[in-house]
Amino acid sequence: MFEGLGRTQQDLLCALLYKAAGMSIEELASQLAVTRTAVRQHLAALQGDGLVVRGELRATGRRPEQLYRLSAAGHELFPRHYHLLANSLIDEVASLIGHDALVMLMRTLGEKMAADLSTERLDEQQIAAHMKDVGYESEVFFRSGAPAQIVAHNCVFHQLAEAHPEVCELDLALIGSLGGGTVAHLECMLRGGHVCRFELTHNGS
Repeated sequence: MFEGLGRTQQDLLCALLYKAAGMSIEELASQLAVTRTAVRQHLAALQGDGLVVRGELRATGRRPEQLYRLSAAGHELFPRHYHLLANSLIDEVASLIGHDALVMLMRTLGEKMAADLSTERLDEQQIAAHMKDVGYESEVFFRSGAPAQIVAHNCVFHQLAEAHPEVCELDLALIGSLGGGTVAHLECMLRGGHVCRFELTHNGS
């Protein structure tokens, strides 16, 4: 969860996690057993990465102390198990409406997500770029004499889709709606594939 961060920066973020109101440079230096200069340097780097922000000024009777606290992005570095709630919700929805209705619901959600991303018909490169914006590591493969393919190297809903394969319909509806066509799911990580591979046939082509 702290990829690319040194041990002291990790310890600094953990210290701030436990102090929601923020901590001063003096407090951080004391807790981490490093110099105030080192704390300032680490704070500057973490602020540059958007993980730490300046908090309130705390009155001390002398010069006010600047407090530092985690940003929203900093909080996101720590584990959150949204998928547990999402799995429970989908389980409940599936039990109430059944498989076919769940498939239609996933398609509707994919179409709405596409409408939020673009109101124009897009080509594969543009679709892959929009998919990156919502978390997919996606790219387009061009082959001589063959249709372009959109390849996703990750599945942003993988844990959900393992329990509920109907979730894949969201991806298909998203790509199809953005491209104005139908989508063939040629390779799927849930079915043992190394990637998720999609081929879009534009309406009218």
